[in-house]
Amino acid sequence: MTRWIASLPMYNVTPQHAALWRSLLTDCLAVVARSFDLGDITIENAPEGELMLHWRREDLLLSQTCGFPYRMLGLANEVRLIATPIFDAPGCEGPRYRSVLVVSAQAWELGAKTLEACRGLRAACNGADSHSGMNAFRHAVAPLARDSRFFASVLWTGSHAATLRALASGAADVGAIDCVTFALLHDSHPERFGGLQTIGMTACAPGLPLIASRVLGESQADVLRDALDTALAADPERANKLRLRGFVRLTGEAYAEIEAFAGSAAHQGYTELR
Repeated sequence: MTRWIASLPMYNVTPQHAALWRSLLTDCLAVVARSFDLGDITIENAPEGELMLHWRREDLLLSQTCGFPYRMLGLANEVRLIATPIFDAPGCEGPRYRSVLVVSAQAWELGAKTLEACRGLRAACNGADSHSGMNAFRHAVAPLARDSRFFASVLWTGSHAATLRALASGAADVGAIDCVTFALLHDSHPERFGGLQTIGMTACAPGLPLIASRVLGESQADVLRDALDTALAADPERANKLRLRGFVRLTGEAYAEIEAFAGSAAHQGYTELR
């Protein structure tokens, strides 16, 4: 019997959100199962720190990745693009999203009310393979950098939530947060944002794509796309809590914008967030 795995790891910002995404995925897979027999499907918690291996699995029926590994780290050549979500969050435009530029209370009080005013401060970033936390941030900083440097230091935090904690604790001064993550965390834990200030947003780019193994046939992929729409419509309250409004079918080439962000920064001599 064929065996598949599925996961939706990218916006599990709280246990409550993780449960909602798992519920949506369960409903989606139930619709797929009624259409054709795929064998056993296991919903997994994608392993932290090993997501690239997870996304490259031949038995991956559905997951979600970031646009940076999809376009810049070779995933586009190894997986099937299924859909891109549409979110209702400040900074989103259809299937496109931005990063929110956030400063700590201390930085704000010292006058860091624009990105340019953050020169020489301490940045925080979730990871070097993140479009929203690094690539979009780097793209925004590039025109302001001097001799390939802008910040005093960069703290690599491992997640957007950890970046916000670093800002709240005073361990860092400025960071870029995926606007969907920012909205979901603010919905669930507004108290964590006390003192933090937003000073702008990055340029927009295509949102985080849903992907599958290329072993999955195109006709099966179409069923999966329809099943996502059906699962979304099945529970409007769940969709509202996830700020999820729909799915669109972008081409892989749409994600060339992610590479263009990196190319623009490199052209200005700013190849690393520093």
